Amino acid sequence: MKIAVFGAKGRIGSRIVNEALNRGHQVTAIVRHPEEYTEERSHLKVAKGDLFKTQDVEASTFDHDAVVCAYNYTHGAQPSTIAEITVPLLNGLKQAHVKRLIVVGGAGSLEVSPGVQLVDTPGFPPDYRPAALAHREALKLYKQEKDIEWTYVSPAAEMAPGERTGNYRTGTDQLLIDAKGRSFISMEDYAVAVLDEIENPKHVRERFTVAY
Repeated sequence: MKIAVFGAKGRIGSRIVNEALNRGHQVTAIVRHPEEYTEERSHLKVAKGDLFKTQDVEASTFDHDAVVCAYNYTHGAQPSTIAEITVPLLNGLKQAHVKRLIVVGGAGSLEVSPGVQLVDTPGFPPDYRPAALAHREALKLYKQEKDIEWTYVSPAAEMAPGERTGNYRTGTDQLLIDAKGRSFISMEDYAVAVLDEIENPKHVRERFTVAY
């Protein structure tokens, strides 16, 4: 498959690129500054693209089977941009006639009990709250989309660099915790889950979550 990845330089995006290449896919890393992207692999090409510009999205994703959005606000951008990019992203994909979109989402909108989301619990870290709220708003916007076959992938409450085991559990809207009460997934296995969903779609126009 031909897979385009926005945010390919990031901690999550780079692992998704690597996982896709290791599975034999053709990958386009879409970045704002291609001259700063140093990864070189067979079946990997680099394209310049700005998620805030519909025409950039269209041009960089044309003739791809699937697109992954691993956007994270950096370089002084506000957390609110997580939600703001949904419009140019979706419009650009429609103009490019790309149907499949996988979104690297947040965990804050997962429920910890009926009707109570993680971001609204007293112990939620204040520093992460603006981004979590923006992710929640973005999910609402994706849920209104009827043409693009989007999938929103929420990680566990904790996600960090680690080992690729190929093992994980999936859920829908509830936070997954293990027997010790921890909610965790490695970035490597999160990337595995994203590629598994691209290759074998099970959550079209749905959110799902992954954890150990």
